[in-house]
Amino acid sequence: MRITLERSNLLKSLNHVHRVVERRNTIPILSNVLMRASGADLELKATDLDLEITEAVAAMVEQPGATTVPAHLLYEIVRKLPDGSEVLLVTNPDGGSMTVQSGRSKFTLQCLPEADFPDLTAGSFTHTFKLKATDLKMLIDRTQFAISTEETRYYLNGIFFHTIEAGGDLKLRAVATDGHRLARADVDAPSGSEGMPGIIIPRKTVGELQKLVDNPDATVAVEVSDAKIRLTIGSIVMTSKLIDGTFPDYQRVIPTNNDKEMRVDCQSFTRAVDRVSTISSERGRAVKLALTDGQLTLTVNNPDSGSATEEVAVGYENDPLEIGFNAKYLLDITAQLSGEDAIFMLADAGSPTLVRDTAGDDALYVLMPMRV
Repeated sequence: MRITLERSNLLKSLNHVHRVVERRNTIPILSNVLMRASGADLELKATDLDLEITEAVAAMVEQPGATTVPAHLLYEIVRKLPDGSEVLLVTNPDGGSMTVQSGRSKFTLQCLPEADFPDLTAGSFTHTFKLKATDLKMLIDRTQFAISTEETRYYLNGIFFHTIEAGGDLKLRAVATDGHRLARADVDAPSGSEGMPGIIIPRKTVGELQKLVDNPDATVAVEVSDAKIRLTIGSIVMTSKLIDGTFPDYQRVIPTNNDKEMRVDCQSFTRAVDRVSTISSERGRAVKLALTDGQLTLTVNNPDSGSATEEVAVGYENDPLEIGFNAKYLLDITAQLSGEDAIFMLADAGSPTLVRDTAGDDALYVLMPMRV
């Protein structure tokens, strides 16, 4: 293999694929990136056996061929090369090493044979549809923070995507929950997604996908089966296994009879919560919300360091109510709201609270209270 390509193009593609590679691997080939040169392209591929990313980048191919080299090492080398430079990649005749050359810099990397590189065979997909990158990004951004990190409930370690009838329209819905809070977001279901199986996309795949849908004008081609999902964004193809489990019936925990409405300026509320929670211990982080007509008092008590209170004007015309929440969870939710005001629908001190945005996008949040 002998090819020349722009450093910036190679770096951009390596940046997309090398993140999949785990730093510690018991299987040496999984630390490598597969490089396959043919025609006028260099194809890069990396995998951790659950997630695979492939990207083609334009290159001047003098001699086609394929090999695998350490992914993180190659990325660091290319990252440190000067802007605007060209990179020459040449494999030695015995295939045991590859030379990376740019200007006066020259590196030799150990190779492992291409034949040993695992392939995440996709199988056949039952549903295919196209989705705007902005829609997919919105679904992920609004729900990702609520993904559980608790390994025992592995079926909560991702975002649940499915189609559902809502208000007479078919929606593509994303839901994530960790048992303490729940986030739900909808977009109009794209043509071809009707009747697709409900799928749970793992946390790592969600994180990588979030970084890839950064071009607002892009369209994402989505292919789904019971066990895998494949997403194509331009020259990038991402294939991932899905979480094999049943997502709980989240509809049951979304309250429908919360009749006490509190409307508050989102920025003022966020800053007030952030300020009073400064005094709380990391462990507790409980903030008490005391509501009376037109006023909200936030209180945090920490027996070790003291207490804090702050008052915020709100729209509230109901019986006085006191309720406690985890400050971090409150801030996570308000960070997702794009409207000026946040709407809290409350019932009592022991029941889940519903939070909505005034911006009118199809997202809602459920937050479990804490004892204070």
